[in-house]
Amino acid sequence: MLNKLTNNIVNLVAFSIGVFHLLNVSGLLVLSTRDIRIFHLLMMLVLLFLMKPTMPKFANAMLDRILGWALVALSVGSCVFILSRWKDIAMSGGDTDSWDAIIGVVLIGLVLEAARRGVGLVLAIICFFFFTYPFYSDYLPGVLGSRGYSLTRISELLTTTSQGVFGIPLGVSSTYIILFSIYGAFLSEFGAGDFFFKLANKLTKGMQAAGAKTAVIFSTLLGMISGSAAGNVAVTGTLTIPMMKKEGYKPHQAGAIEAVVSTGGQIMPPVMGAAAFIMAEIVGVPYSDIMRAALIPALLFFASLFFVVHLQAGKSKLTPLEQPVEETDSTLMILIKGGQYIIPFVTLIAMMLNGYSPFKASFASIIVLLVAHVIWTRSITLDMFVKAARAITEGSKAVVPIAIACAAAGIIAGTLGVTGLGSKISGLIITASGGITFFALLFTMLTAIILGMGLPTTAAYLILATVVAPALAKMGVPLLTAHLFVFFYGCVSTITPPVALASYVAAGIAKADINKVGWTAFTYGITCYILPFMFFYGSGLLMTGTVFEILIATGTGGIGVFGIAACVIGYLNGNLTGISRIAIGVAGVTLLHQGLITDAIGAATFAAVYLTNKNSGETNAI
Repeated sequence: MLNKLTNNIVNLVAFSIGVFHLLNVSGLLVLSTRDIRIFHLLMMLVLLFLMKPTMPKFANAMLDRILGWALVALSVGSCVFILSRWKDIAMSGGDTDSWDAIIGVVLIGLVLEAARRGVGLVLAIICFFFFTYPFYSDYLPGVLGSRGYSLTRISELLTTTSQGVFGIPLGVSSTYIILFSIYGAFLSEFGAGDFFFKLANKLTKGMQAAGAKTAVIFSTLLGMISGSAAGNVAVTGTLTIPMMKKEGYKPHQAGAIEAVVSTGGQIMPPVMGAAAFIMAEIVGVPYSDIMRAALIPALLFFASLFFVVHLQAGKSKLTPLEQPVEETDSTLMILIKGGQYIIPFVTLIAMMLNGYSPFKASFASIIVLLVAHVIWTRSITLDMFVKAARAITEGSKAVVPIAIACAAAGIIAGTLGVTGLGSKISGLIITASGGITFFALLFTMLTAIILGMGLPTTAAYLILATVVAPALAKMGVPLLTAHLFVFFYGCVSTITPPVALASYVAAGIAKADINKVGWTAFTYGITCYILPFMFFYGSGLLMTGTVFEILIATGTGGIGVFGIAACVIGYLNGNLTGISRIAIGVAGVTLLHQGLITDAIGAATFAAVYLTNKNSGETNAI
């Protein structure tokens, strides 16, 4: 726990960095890109070392607090030094001295320690491996060997150029991510969460499994602006998991549903867990293109979850319960009252689709939200300013681990670039696949899931984008498709045992066995493991092709994910036999695959299973 003085300092620093970025995006404060990135990292390091102890058990130890302040001092000193030197280095064509190397090593050490404290030991170890690789790479045999580099050369490369710590990932954190984090905090502070929950409840009223379907809609709406699946579970799960348990879902089922839907929130446009902004920079395409490409796969994934909870309710013979929240307003009235949240959200989408940058759109949406709040409440009160200040503060604090992950990922990207290790890893995947695209995709999937385990969405994608995605690009896979492919698997690593963070958080809330929740979430989310292969082999799912092709791919895909859900649950219009379960799963996959022949085979198989199922009965209305 932070003492009162430290907590006040943390809030002041967080508020200051939030205001700094808001002023910058508004155009009232104009600074160079490098100045912004250095100041951003400085403030994030300060916040991290004040907020996070060396280890949880030392949280209240005086020695640990002294160490934290010492690291803060080192962060300030090293960043101020780099801030004062970078222009001279740039103007001289890269002329550095011994102090640049020394301070560079200090800063890298600070970033690694911050990654360990703020994100986890896994990321710190991965970054440390890549950072030290150049020092012993010339002793390694075969493809792993590389020209060796000195500590001085690597430290200067990673801290005095834009190829390391201050590279693209941190640049995205200091523009897109922090603005969207603040935007999400504004929505939360001004009551958008309550509105989303009421709307979801109203839309599912009277349905079978209303609580679970509320969870799907509610967690989708909030998950879009969340950068962490585990964090989304912690926020929404406290409401939705008890609702589902009350409805009759077993604790491990309720936890698994929440874990999967919170994970899916990371792939839902427009925000996509903030990683999409980094993708736009790396791939070099407009952000609107990424939103458009990800939309259909995201909708199919959430449709599959909707089917899963419905079929599970049918199999368990759950009956509709009285709504957990009494709501007398009509749906129209709820939408009218929630207009102050709908209008800013529509503004955000409209601006991005019309070519405005995401951070400009998020800033404008914040302004629209405040104006709408005044119009809806017909007053300007002190409480409104308090909420705004709290939103800026909490939004800035929420981005700390993401910013640190971005800085740490810069170490990986810089090392991969200077040593050529990235191309070697890609070469290994290509060699192991024998040039066969399917095997390359399979090996990439496994690598992406393993590297993504234990990491938040943004950190996972940053590593995968630099280490794994180039392998697919070298085999001729379109760059955007390759990055979406690894992004999906980086996301689902949070529900993939044995390191399934979102599932573990949900298990704690549901008071269920961790492993049972983890494996149940894995099966419930199986569609997300299949979708990347499908949109690789059928570009219509990425909105590429004619309108007819896109519509057919979407329609058959919707039936396909229903078939996969029936296979997972073992229920369609009654309990399915083993053979029927396999058949309906195969039908689902073939329908999801784009192509007239596979669609015909899938449709025929689906119809045959439906008509011949021994325990057929009336299907409950969705």
